Amino acid sequence: MPYYRAVGEVPRKRHVQFRRPDGGLYAEELMGEEGFSSDSSLLYHRHLPTAIVKAEAVAPTADTRLEPNLPLSPRHFRTTQLSSAGDLVSGRILLAGNGDVRLSYATSDRPSELYRNSMGDECVYVQEGTARFESTYGVIEAGTGDYVVIPTGTIHRWVPAGRVSVLAVEASGHIRPPKRYLSQYGQFLEHAPYCERDLRAPAEPLLAEGEEVPVLVRTRGGLTRLVYRHHPFDVVGWDGYLYPYAFNIDDFEPIVKRTHAPPPVHQTFEGPGFVICSFCPRPLDFHPESVPIPYNHHNVDSDEFMFYVGGDYSARKGSGIDVGSISLHPAGFTHGPQPGAVEAVIDAVAKGVTTTSEKAVMVDTFRPLDLGQGALACEDPGYAWTWSR
Repeated sequence: MPYYRAVGEVPRKRHVQFRRPDGGLYAEELMGEEGFSSDSSLLYHRHLPTAIVKAEAVAPTADTRLEPNLPLSPRHFRTTQLSSAGDLVSGRILLAGNGDVRLSYATSDRPSELYRNSMGDECVYVQEGTARFESTYGVIEAGTGDYVVIPTGTIHRWVPAGRVSVLAVEASGHIRPPKRYLSQYGQFLEHAPYCERDLRAPAEPLLAEGEEVPVLVRTRGGLTRLVYRHHPFDVVGWDGYLYPYAFNIDDFEPIVKRTHAPPPVHQTFEGPGFVICSFCPRPLDFHPESVPIPYNHHNVDSDEFMFYVGGDYSARKGSGIDVGSISLHPAGFTHGPQPGAVEAVIDAVAKGVTTTSEKAVMVDTFRPLDLGQGALACEDPGYAWTWSR
C-alpha cells in the first residue's frame, strides 16, 4: 500500500515491550513482503500467532485443470450459467490462468471458512451483492463494484449478506497501484484516476476470541488446514503500509481524449505479468470527426480478458455480449468492434448521444491464458465468427 495507517492500540516504538492490562506481553507479528525489504505492517495479538495444535493436508475439491487456447480463437463465456458448489473461496470456478495469475468466478450466500492464501495477493471484484470481509486487520464492508485487495498471507473470511457474485484475481506475487500514479514516496499524484481518499481499509480491530480455530492455508505445495490454539483475529492494533483495502469502480475517474484513448488510461492495478483495468461510464470522444469506439487492434504481447459488469456495450453489438459475459481476445488475433458497430455509434453521436454507459473489468496478461473447465462449460461457441456476419 502507498500510505501509512494505524488502527487500534500500538506501542510508541517498534519492537518494544507492549503489555496487556494484566501485565503480560502482547505478541508482535510482522507481516512483510520481499524478505523485510518492502511494505510491511506490525500486528499485536492477545495470544501467540504461532501456536498451532494440529495440521492436516487437504485434498483440493476444485477442478484446476487448464487447457491451451487451441485452436487459437476469441472466446465468449457466460458466467450467468455457472453455479458454485461452495463459498466464495472453496466455490471458485477456474476460468483461465497461467503462471502469473488465476481468474475464477464464484457465487454464494455461505460464509467461507478462515483462509490464508500464501501464494500471492488477491484482488476480488464484487460483481453483485454485499459481504462482510473479516481479517486479522479488521472488517471491510464490501458491496457491488468493490475491488477488495488482499495481501499475501492475510487470514480472512467472507460473510455474505445474501447471494454474492465475485471475480477472483489470484496473483503469483503482489498487486499494487501502477507506479506511474505514485510519487517516489508513494503518494498518489494529481494525474492519477483515484487517490488515497477513495480507498477503504479496516478502521478498528475485530478482537474475536475462540480456541482451536481451523484455517485453510494455500501454498505452492497444496492445501493444509492448520488449527490455531487461539483465534487469529485477536489483534488489538496494527500499523504499517500493508493491509487489505477496498476501492469501488465508481470512484475511478476516467481519462478522456478528443479521439479514442487506449486501454492503459483505464489501468487500476498491476501485478506480476498482468494489469487490471476499469472501464467506466465516461464522455464519448469529442473530436468532430472522431470514431468514438475502440479501433481494431492487436496487442501482440497480451491476452485480453474482459468481464462485462454493467451498462451497454456498443462495440460488441451483435455478439451476444451482456452483463455477466467474459470475452477473451488472445494474442495472435486482431480484434475490434463487431460489423456495423462503428457506424451505429457515429450515428448515435450525430443524434445527440454524448456518453457511454459501459462498465467492465479487464485483465490483460503478458503470457497466454490457458482455459479452465469452468470457462469451457459456459462458452458461446459461435462468438469467434461474429465479425464475419
